[in-house]
Amino acid sequence: MLDIPSDEYHGFKRFLTSLEKAGKIQRVKGHRYVVSDSMTLESGVIALTRAGDGFVKPDSGSTDVFVAASQLNTAMDGDRVLARIKSRSRGRSPEGVVVRVLDRARDTIVGTFRHSKRWDSVIPLDSRLTKEVVVSSGHTTDAAEGDIVVVRIDSYGEDRAPPSGRVETVLGKVEDPGVDVLAVAHGFGLSFDFSPEVSAAAEKAGRQGMAEPGVERVDRTDLRVFTIDPADAKDHDDALSVVSLGEGRFEVGVHIADVSHFVHESDPVDVEAFSRGTSVYLVDRTIPMLPEILSADACSLRAGVERFTLSLFLQLDGMGKVHGHRYERACIRSRHQLSYEQVQGVLDGSARIGEGIDKALNTLDDLARGLRKTRTDRGALDLDVPEANVVLDDSGHPVDIQRSPRLESHRLVEDFMILANEVVAGDMETRQLRAVYRIHEPPTRESTEGLRKLLSRVGHGLPKRRSLKPRDLQRLLDQVRGRPEGALISRVVLRSLSKARYDTRNLSHFGLASPAYLHFTSPIRRYPDLVVHREVVQSLILGREDTAGDLGALQSIAEHSSLREKAAAEAERASVDLKKVEFMEGHLGEEFTGQISGVAAYGFFVTLDTYFVDGLVHVNSLQDDFYRLDRDAYAITGERGQRRYQIGDRVCVQVVRVDKEARHVDFSFIRKLAWED
Repeated sequence: MLDIPSDEYHGFKRFLTSLEKAGKIQRVKGHRYVVSDSMTLESGVIALTRAGDGFVKPDSGSTDVFVAASQLNTAMDGDRVLARIKSRSRGRSPEGVVVRVLDRARDTIVGTFRHSKRWDSVIPLDSRLTKEVVVSSGHTTDAAEGDIVVVRIDSYGEDRAPPSGRVETVLGKVEDPGVDVLAVAHGFGLSFDFSPEVSAAAEKAGRQGMAEPGVERVDRTDLRVFTIDPADAKDHDDALSVVSLGEGRFEVGVHIADVSHFVHESDPVDVEAFSRGTSVYLVDRTIPMLPEILSADACSLRAGVERFTLSLFLQLDGMGKVHGHRYERACIRSRHQLSYEQVQGVLDGSARIGEGIDKALNTLDDLARGLRKTRTDRGALDLDVPEANVVLDDSGHPVDIQRSPRLESHRLVEDFMILANEVVAGDMETRQLRAVYRIHEPPTRESTEGLRKLLSRVGHGLPKRRSLKPRDLQRLLDQVRGRPEGALISRVVLRSLSKARYDTRNLSHFGLASPAYLHFTSPIRRYPDLVVHREVVQSLILGREDTAGDLGALQSIAEHSSLREKAAAEAERASVDLKKVEFMEGHLGEEFTGQISGVAAYGFFVTLDTYFVDGLVHVNSLQDDFYRLDRDAYAITGERGQRRYQIGDRVCVQVVRVDKEARHVDFSFIRKLAWED
């Protein structure tokens, strides 16, 4: 009927299989196919809860589909699935059943090895993986009871059987130094080592790249260039310079490591970099995107040696206005390798490095403040999201955990990197070049309405227009800063925002109030930056504009990079959580004051004042009443006494339990505190 020639039949079958895998069609009885929509099917990624149920986030953007644990059909957390809608109830998520797993999120699982007379098994460390994996006979790799192991899955549990697999790697006991972080890395599928082929290709690329500067390379070794990074940084992919042009104008150079000069499209190093997507910064080690011979040597803008850069020169006035810009493939020699703390000392006036560099840093600080004001005036959000600084001793054990300070030196570098990213994005957009944009979409209508409901309860509001502007949220955050309800509102505003991601479409950046934004400034550690660099060199420097490229392949890069970024962020957070739990093990029985930072049906989370650690007060430990979750108020409320625990409340708690494998700390509630306490 479709008139498919015999010599094209196998290709046609492969095409049908690809449509089926993508969830666009579904195979039914009688070797027939139907379009998914006609069977109320939704494809998407499933996320499992600790209770074992799941929610499918549809590719179509429609409401999440609830899937009971009994209806998962072997699906695991993170799998891409096809779900059939069974029922829809007003005011609730539609309910469905997984009819097919389209793409597996993992082929290995990290867990604790258990031995019994009946069979050996592995209990996953990830609480979202609720089924133990039975280890095939003779495939234990000499694992002992209690070892943390990596098991490769042979079967995901078809026909009601449990998942089964083979022990691939024995990491050691959970209490052994470094095993906990190793388990996190393996759990997120992170690769520590590079293959011999990739390592050899990287060594060759570094050698050839340094010997051959490439066309249009400009000697800028006379410039006073310097890097500003964490004190322990090994990869330096950005540097700054500033020169006075007179009449209140300055030329700021944003010099970025020219990674595209060393890593060419589709070579072994590039393929591996794409696979990794990003460098991962775990609590005690870094897993680089590029082999260290490139990331920490040939590409890194180390002090005192000549290095190749892709440089953006910006003409600025003191008000932060850009009066012109140009690109260069440059050769620089960094004069200083500065830490944020050193620069902060100069800005504070408490330290000196040298007359020339001190003057340059203060000039850049003045210009950065102008840029920041311009960004604030147009309505950009300034969300100060705290991060944990975990201090480890020589054996890797945590000795302190505090909030990482946000210094003016951090903001200085951040301001110029944001500006560079915006300028490059604007050029890409204007010339309609192929680009991977960094987009941040406005909050959804649902999250906006939820935010409005909460604000009305605590005496605040938002403009009545349907679409929110970032300045509306920033004005709100400024109003509540330092007030008792400030923590609650800040947390809810943050949760109402969409997640930033990569896309070939320029959908703007809500948080920055920017019409066009992308990532250009970190090609050593982010793959999208490397892609952007290649286009800048070809189109904006060499003038070889070609807009007829494969946009589908570029979109695949964007989507894959977003997924790898998410996995890296989760792995980094999990490694920090591990050390928090290990640290609190030494404080069992102690009392601390803190603030409620989250609520759930099973209790509320408290972030301590003394240490940047949070833990759970389980609802079962609250014996005075039966508590229910009030989602709209971000609180749990007692049925009889109407006692309420809400985000932002100050409380006193006691550390009663730590679970290193599950990576959480349990508190018991002692009493509520007044805001002034």
